Amino acid sequence: MQKMEDLFSLIPAEKTHIPEIPEFSVSEISAEIKRFIETTFNKVRIRGEIFGAKRADSGHWYLSLKDENAVISAVCWKGVANQLLIKPEDGLEVIATGKITTFAGKSSYQLVIEQMEVAGAGALLKLLEERKQQFAKEGLFDSAHKKALPYLPQTIGVVTSASGAVIRDIIHRVRDRFPSHILLWPTPVQGEGAAEKVAAAITAFNTLEKNDYPRRPDVIIVARGGGSLEDLWPFNEECVIRAVFASEIPIISAVGHETDTMLIDYVADKRAPTPTGAAEFAVPVRSELLAQINTLSARLLNAQVRYFEQRKTYLEGLARGIPNLEQILSEVTQKFDDRIERLNQAFKTLLSSKKNQIDLCRLRPFYIKNIIEKKKENLNNLMLRLQSVSVESVLKRGFAWVKDGEGKTIYNTAQANQSADFEITFYDGSLKISKTSKSEEPTPQKKNPQTTKKKTLPKENHEYQIDLFNS
Repeated sequence: MQKMEDLFSLIPAEKTHIPEIPEFSVSEISAEIKRFIETTFNKVRIRGEIFGAKRADSGHWYLSLKDENAVISAVCWKGVANQLLIKPEDGLEVIATGKITTFAGKSSYQLVIEQMEVAGAGALLKLLEERKQQFAKEGLFDSAHKKALPYLPQTIGVVTSASGAVIRDIIHRVRDRFPSHILLWPTPVQGEGAAEKVAAAITAFNTLEKNDYPRRPDVIIVARGGGSLEDLWPFNEECVIRAVFASEIPIISAVGHETDTMLIDYVADKRAPTPTGAAEFAVPVRSELLAQINTLSARLLNAQVRYFEQRKTYLEGLARGIPNLEQILSEVTQKFDDRIERLNQAFKTLLSSKKNQIDLCRLRPFYIKNIIEKKKENLNNLMLRLQSVSVESVLKRGFAWVKDGEGKTIYNTAQANQSADFEITFYDGSLKISKTSKSEEPTPQKKNPQTTKKKTLPKENHEYQIDLFNS
């Protein structure tokens, strides 16, 4: 490449006489400089750090490249920017390939970028770590968002190259373990536009319906063989990471070798060390499942046999505690016959009783008369008994009834000495007696018309006035 100083060698040497210096207009000198620079620097590779990167609404990128001492402006037109392997980001050290052009209106120059690559693996690793921290901060790698893989998927979606060995390894491994339907969505796995196509394939799988054809897969494998960090870079791009995170279908990542770890591995629901390992995660081994089923079936059969044997033993034990059935039936039969005989006898007795009642109803008048006579005879007997114990009957038998002045019965001499007046009742009348002194005269009493004479009782220390009257 021609040095910058060669440019100045083309300028005419200074002459001692001013009229010998060529004269240019501003446009002419600007055109001359533009022709010289764009002819001399029509293909250059510039290494520097990106800063001030900005994407215009038109899709063009405007940025600057800098090192320790200088800065150069750069532009990347929309058509080229869409095919870049990396997106321009501030702080990223890159090697930009393109040409130098001038802008006469501002007396400036700039680099028109045609290609861009990261300047070495160190810069890529730095960018990878920055993106990892950014996505982790957003929660894209959280285990809470991980979806469980289906145990036995009917359809397996694969996002990879259609011509590589990866898809053949997956097909063979799935066929050997458990034959399942595989739906391939072919995409480039490196180079320009690979990341966008991988993201689009993942999104497209999620838009399929389960009952339509092609059927929506139950799990998706995103796979690629080994390669350098630059080759695997599409699986670190933001569009791929966000497409995997937004997928409703569980995703297994199998990018690169076992030692390669891309950002897709952190956001995927399951990371496989290799594409073959991804197939092993997707489906179980059919022969192992059959063996397991046979083992479980044998265990189930043995358990059933043991269960029924235990039930049989238990029932036999219960049967030994049950009395003889014939004996139970014979006792019940005997009781039943006894109840029938008693019922027949009771029925006959009931009929006889009712018949007797009917006969009694026929003789009811005589029956009532006999009852009345019996009751009358009993009543007379009771009257005679009552009369035999009445006061009058007792008095007629020679007894007397002595009462004090208040009408209370006197039973002994002690009570009699305490009373001043007496009344003695006989069967044919009563006598009233009062205690008086010797100087006192008897109080005249009204004679009972039926009394013909006055009776005088013996005296001791008192005199007694006696009135005799009929009761």
